[in-house]
Amino acid sequence: MTSLTPSPTRSSKRALYYVQSPSRDSYTSVTQPIPMGSPTHDSSSLGRHSRNSSASRFSGISRSSSSDKKNIKKCRSNEKEYESILEEGSYDEMEEDVTSMKRCQALLAVFTFVILFTVCCLITWGASRPYKAKISVKTFELRNFYVGEGSDFSGMHTKLLTLNGTLRIGIYNPAPTFGIHVSSTPINLFFYQLPIATGQLKEHYQHKKSLNTEAVVIEGRKIPLYGAGASLEATERGGKIPVNTRFEVRTRGDVVGRLVSIWHTKRISCSFVIDVAVNRRVSTDKSDCSYS
Repeated sequence: MTSLTPSPTRSSKRALYYVQSPSRDSYTSVTQPIPMGSPTHDSSSLGRHSRNSSASRFSGISRSSSSDKKNIKKCRSNEKEYESILEEGSYDEMEEDVTSMKRCQALLAVFTFVILFTVCCLITWGASRPYKAKISVKTFELRNFYVGEGSDFSGMHTKLLTLNGTLRIGIYNPAPTFGIHVSSTPINLFFYQLPIATGQLKEHYQHKKSLNTEAVVIEGRKIPLYGAGASLEATERGGKIPVNTRFEVRTRGDVVGRLVSIWHTKRISCSFVIDVAVNRRVSTDKSDCSYS
């Protein structure tokens, strides 16, 4: 837009031109004075300048949009990698949880089995406890009896006794489901308080619901008699000798292998009289023996 304004002065007779160009940032008009003698801008140059500026802005916008797309792709790839890492971590945690759960289940199963097995063993032990072996001393048979002169291990002169006999013991196992192992302490034969012979029950295994009679050899060789020698020497020619025996019989029943075993101990004490003149079998009555 151009306008002509008359000037009162002589120096300002020239006409002034005002050109209004649109701004890139706003639509407000700016009026600039241009002298008449100054060359005017060609509209084609202005068009080219505006096209160049718009092209530069478009290229900047396109470059920024392409960089934004690249950033978006990179972010999406990072997000996928992060999600894959999270999924792998969650899978690892799930596997650890499953493994720990299986371990807990295995421990629980073992603990339950141990408890049940222990309860069953206790029940079996309690049910088998009343089955005690029955021990009885049946007979004693004297085979040899001799009193002679001699000396003890220290060289002291005294009477010496040599005795040989057989003690028969009956053992009955009433248990219907398991056998027993039988053993004993040394079986000693006493003349009052003086030990004159000893023997040992052979350790053996006895089946269930079975009755055995074990023969134990009772023997004493050159036993120093000291003060009792005179009385025993007199009975050697014919007479009776009061004797007693004391020992223990132990039984072990393996109910469930060696895991559940039942132990019983029977203490036996018997008193009877043997006739030296007649070598015959002496029966022991129940009143002659005590069992505990």
